[in-house]
Amino acid sequence: MKELTPSTLVAVFEEIFGRGLFWAMVVTAAVVTLAYFYVLIRDRRVSWQKFLFAQLSMPVGAVGAVFFVMWATHSEFADIGGPIDVIVLLAVAVAGAIGMAILVYTLESFLVRRKPLP
Repeated sequence: MKELTPSTLVAVFEEIFGRGLFWAMVVTAAVVTLAYFYVLIRDRRVSWQKFLFAQLSMPVGAVGAVFFVMWATHSEFADIGGPIDVIVLLAVAVAGAIGMAILVYTLESFLVRRKPLP
C-alpha cells in the first residue's frame, strides 16, 4: 500500500469486516447521522437534558465498539502487538462513544417528547 486513498481504505475495511457488514455499517451510520441532523433542525436547539443522558451512554458505546471490532476481526486482547494497536483500539473506542451519544440523543428525541424547562 503505497498511497492512502479512499478506495484503498474501503478495500481494507471490506476485507476486515466483509463486504456486507461494512456497507451495512456505512448505511446505518449515514441514516443515524441524517436523523440526528433532522432532530437538530426540527427542534432548533440542543436539549441539554437529552445531551446529558447521551453522554452517560458513551462508555457503553466505547466498550461495545471495541468488543465488536474484536469479534469482527476474530481477535483477542492478547493479540495487541504494539503501540499502534493500542492507538487503533482507542480510536475505535472514541468513535463508538461518539456514535452511541449521537444514537441515544436521536432516539430519545424521536421517542420521548418532553416539554422544555423554562
